[in-house]
Amino acid sequence: MFNHADMQKRRERAIAKVRAAIDAHGGTTLLSTGITGDDARLARAVVDAGVRLLEPNHPALALARGMHGVHDMHSAEGIRHEVSMDDMIRDVHGIRAATGHDTFITVGIPGGFTELDPVDISEANFANLARAGADGLHTHKASLEDLREWVEAAHRNGLVVDAYIGHPADRHLFGIPAETPAEVANVAKAMVEIGVDMIGLMTGLSYEGESAGVIPPTVRDQLKALVGAVGVPTLAEGGINLHNHDAFRGTGVNILVVGTSFDDVAKQAVAEVAREYLRGSAGQSEVGGPSRGGSGTQS
Repeated sequence: MFNHADMQKRRERAIAKVRAAIDAHGGTTLLSTGITGDDARLARAVVDAGVRLLEPNHPALALARGMHGVHDMHSAEGIRHEVSMDDMIRDVHGIRAATGHDTFITVGIPGGFTELDPVDISEANFANLARAGADGLHTHKASLEDLREWVEAAHRNGLVVDAYIGHPADRHLFGIPAETPAEVANVAKAMVEIGVDMIGLMTGLSYEGESAGVIPPTVRDQLKALVGAVGVPTLAEGGINLHNHDAFRGTGVNILVVGTSFDDVAKQAVAEVAREYLRGSAGQSEVGGPSRGGSGTQS
């Protein structure tokens, strides 16, 4: 038995969080993807900085744990289906506990992307994700038929859905394929008709990024078509970084999805601090000082 009115109110509260974040940041806000509950310090850091939208997902959890030795998101995509649903539920619960009730959490789960390996998903999984603190489901289904089933199940359990439009030539198929601006607009309108709450465009720059401070004209035209076709919140994902994010803001898109950029900055910062420690240790060893941690005194 589903309490449809209650779940509708739950979804309205969730989308209100999204719209509040968009308004607070002048029409274009940030969603931090790749956050995991295994180490909630990064989630706290971005929320403390003002980010209100978070997206844990199963490839990021596989990467955080080093499953099968994966070392980047591209390789993590190949084993994402091996992350368990229970792991993702615990992940959401941890992030919600760490960041409070005002953040919006949308979650990518096994079975929610374009899957080539079968993944068993039950109605209880959607309910348990909602109970753990998820506001929505982040999905990359590649057909309207599959997406419709996903939206219906999510809505029955009070979860909003953000779904994506991909490009036929993408390295991974991350959504319903559309190439021309007209195709993007038509797919977006069809998504709204089946109840999708937020619609994103994959830029085709995933895992690579752009460093010139611009975005390709074809991507700009696609984003313009998406924004002009629908009234729901819109997202752009793939290759957004400190060099090009201002160019995306000029497209009218509501949400910039950033993940790899944060990962790269964090890795570089930790590596530099570690090198600084080691430089200091080497210097102390050369002059006969202690080369191990601590004050160098003995008890």
